[in-house]
Amino acid sequence: MALRNIAIIAHVDHGKTTLVDELLKQSGVYRDNERVEERALDSGDIEKERGITILAKATSVTWQDTRINIVDTPGHADFGGEVERILNMVDGAIVLVDAAEGPMPQTKFVVGKALKVGLRPIVAVNKIDRPDARPDEVINEVFDLFAALDADDEQLDFPILYGSGRDGWMAAGPDKPSDASLAPLFDLVLDHVPEPSVGDGPFRMIGTILEANPFLGRIITGRIHSGSVKPNQTIKVMDGDGKTLETGRVSKILAFRGLERQPIDEGRAGDIVAIAGLSKGTVADTFCDPSVTEPLPAQPIDPPTVTMSFIVNDSPLAGTEGDKVTSRVIRDRLMKEAEGNVALRIEDSEQKDAFHVSGRGELQLAVLIETMRREGFELAVSRPRVVMQTGEDGATLEPIEEVVIDVDEEHSGAVVQKMSERKGEMIELKPSGGDRVRLVFHAPTRGLIGYQSELLTDTKGTAIMNRLFHEYAPFKGAIAGRNNGVLIANEPGEAVAYALFNLEDRGPMVIDPGVKVYQGMIVGIHTRDNDLEVNVLKGKKLTNVRAAGKDDAVKLTPPVRMTLERALSWIQDDELVEVTPKSIRLRKLYLDPHERKRFEKTRASA
Repeated sequence: MALRNIAIIAHVDHGKTTLVDELLKQSGVYRDNERVEERALDSGDIEKERGITILAKATSVTWQDTRINIVDTPGHADFGGEVERILNMVDGAIVLVDAAEGPMPQTKFVVGKALKVGLRPIVAVNKIDRPDARPDEVINEVFDLFAALDADDEQLDFPILYGSGRDGWMAAGPDKPSDASLAPLFDLVLDHVPEPSVGDGPFRMIGTILEANPFLGRIITGRIHSGSVKPNQTIKVMDGDGKTLETGRVSKILAFRGLERQPIDEGRAGDIVAIAGLSKGTVADTFCDPSVTEPLPAQPIDPPTVTMSFIVNDSPLAGTEGDKVTSRVIRDRLMKEAEGNVALRIEDSEQKDAFHVSGRGELQLAVLIETMRREGFELAVSRPRVVMQTGEDGATLEPIEEVVIDVDEEHSGAVVQKMSERKGEMIELKPSGGDRVRLVFHAPTRGLIGYQSELLTDTKGTAIMNRLFHEYAPFKGAIAGRNNGVLIANEPGEAVAYALFNLEDRGPMVIDPGVKVYQGMIVGIHTRDNDLEVNVLKGKKLTNVRAAGKDDAVKLTPPVRMTLERALSWIQDDELVEVTPKSIRLRKLYLDPHERKRFEKTRASA
């Protein structure tokens, strides 16, 4: 049976996973009467809730006696550690672009990597039925993007299809044909994407996706570069320098058939398979026959740009909501995560019971924290910090990101002002359809931490911000932080509505009445720039005197709801977010007021 290996590339929410659903349906993977779950490839709870693909996944369909292996790539740059490896497994790519929004930063991120590897893309303009669709302009933007990314003439001569992934059709023109289906896309893949190139010699394969299975142990997925592999065959694992890491037997070979992985008797060159039975081999290692001496070249992985401290929860409420609280279980869980996620780096901290976790961005780290929280972990996390580098001349370099903001024209002034305060440099301003404009900035990563919620407030929720790592550049200088101080509880107990009502003049609260608090816990946002200790336990004094209006019910303003991402970006360096399966609390690093003052003095004198 002939083979084709393709990846689907698109920005977040441009419809990759929905298109794969339709490809699976129309290729006969499902029975006609079978009830199919929507977005089948977004298998994780968090992926379904947020509507984003976090882990790359493979599937396979059969069309006219050709098996097409399809890999769904993450659209968010924070999970780009996955993307670079996937592109080494495939021979072609479908670049999916929204008919209204056009190519966005994450599309640029992945397409740049794909063109560098030498893939010849197929461009599919999706969501053509949107009322604000502008297909011709979008195609011109895609061409300009490819040219800017140094595509060669063959790559610039790309075939184009128009359609709607949700409605399950693609066609050569923007109008929906009477016999609408995805057949034109399948046919184009067979014509345009070459058969897998196969090397000579014995079995060799690069590990691309790693996962842990409770029954089979470590499973590594990759494309077989040359030779073939059978169950019980002895193979070895080599790292990038050619050093042998381990030798072992293959216990099982699995291949993708639809959404299922089925055991097969032999994996042949060019096919994408998963092998089990080895305990040390990881992503970017070469799995090969014992006679092989040279490893296959592997794509280097971009360095992490953001780091956070994961600390054992030592608050007075520790252990009351979660069952995994000790440093040993937290360390084991982080190490397990780092095994399958090469964009993460875990280091032991000089601080007791703490770990430094570095990743591509806040979203990647927030997803890890949310996953751990759902598994029953309790921990405290610090504010994200940027990973600095030292240049050749000894100068400090910091990560700079390309920021693209789509916003209504009336709010563009406020956005430009805020970005310049955060040391952002405006590169481009152009109309983006209707009365919206697209602003492009180069801004330091540390200036963007916490900007998302401020941007939505400034633009009344109409702005869309997308970010992409650009380069390391010289340090841009100090950036002003949060303007407000915080309200801190001064003793433990349960918050009382009467006390919260009387504190409303001091600023908005972040807790509800009846919530358990402890000394040093943040309960509100101060209207001024200093921190203030307050008593949220103070009840109403009962007397024998009765007066009209004295016993009216207290009417409280609803508190500010802190989501995990918002809390992480909002806190300062001397504050932590306490994360448990049931709650997200904010607290000071030092709970005791005397220790806090001592810390402030040493910081001021430093």
